[in-house]
Amino acid sequence: MVQQHHVRVAVVQTASVIMDRKASTEKAISFIQQAGEKGANIVVFPEAFIPAYPRGLSFGTTVGSRSSEGRKDWLRYWENSVPVSSETTEKLGEAARKAGVYLVIGVIERDNESSKGTLYCSVLFFGPDGKLLGKHRKLKPTGSERFIWGEGDGSTLPVFDTPYGKIGALICWENYMPLARVAMYAKGIQIYIAPTADSRELWQSTIRHIAAEGRCFVLSCNQYVTKDMYPTDLACYDDLSSSPEEMCLGGSAIVGPLGEYIKGPVFGKEEMLIADLDLRDIAYSQFDFDVVGHYSRPDVFQLLVNEEKQESVKWKK
Repeated sequence: MVQQHHVRVAVVQTASVIMDRKASTEKAISFIQQAGEKGANIVVFPEAFIPAYPRGLSFGTTVGSRSSEGRKDWLRYWENSVPVSSETTEKLGEAARKAGVYLVIGVIERDNESSKGTLYCSVLFFGPDGKLLGKHRKLKPTGSERFIWGEGDGSTLPVFDTPYGKIGALICWENYMPLARVAMYAKGIQIYIAPTADSRELWQSTIRHIAAEGRCFVLSCNQYVTKDMYPTDLACYDDLSSSPEEMCLGGSAIVGPLGEYIKGPVFGKEEMLIADLDLRDIAYSQFDFDVVGHYSRPDVFQLLVNEEKQESVKWKK
């Protein structure tokens, strides 16, 4: 594979059409087309873009009980989630092919392998030929996310070799897991994609630290969401009564391998961030620090990563 020194990336800060898989997919396709027209080689969407990051919703859950109303919202969420593979993934792949881009997009993935009853917060990767390259399932949902999403395992920790560098992703607070980051660095990640739902100022410190620690480009992508975007016919819509009008402020940014901002952060609006990156900046930055190379001490510290698929039932004949 011939390595290109330069790559144009597009980070799409926009909101889902909440709880609507079809409309969210069509919105994504529109932005993919626009990014392709702008000459992007890699296009990134936020965490849980299809069909939503359900910020503010309880799904009728408290410790020790679940309500029938919450189950109705859960069913709606489940029905609008994304099986892999499906008509939705085919449409996304076709959009990537038409635009000629690598597409990285956050979805709520419906288990399509076993019981079909579990949802995962996942990132899907598509190549410019339209093929699904693979996926990453979030290893550890945070807080109340654990009510609605299962845990991924080490079998979906890919880093893909592309003409525009090695790309991979960790989702939101997975990026606070030092060992997960080290695993990505050890795979040679160069374009580190961090879809998120965290719009705090503190998150900016996180992505800048990762870029400087990993000597990689970091593409952080969040949604800008207002309360009036939520469907009012949710069974637990009253959960949002005390929520602010701006539910998620965004904060998407593109950061260079010395921790400097290249684009963003952008708050308070929807926007597509476009940047031209020079992959030689990575080697330039590694002169004095390479976290898994000359700055490592494997005689003192080693990490074991289990990439085997974990199954609750194993069949033996």
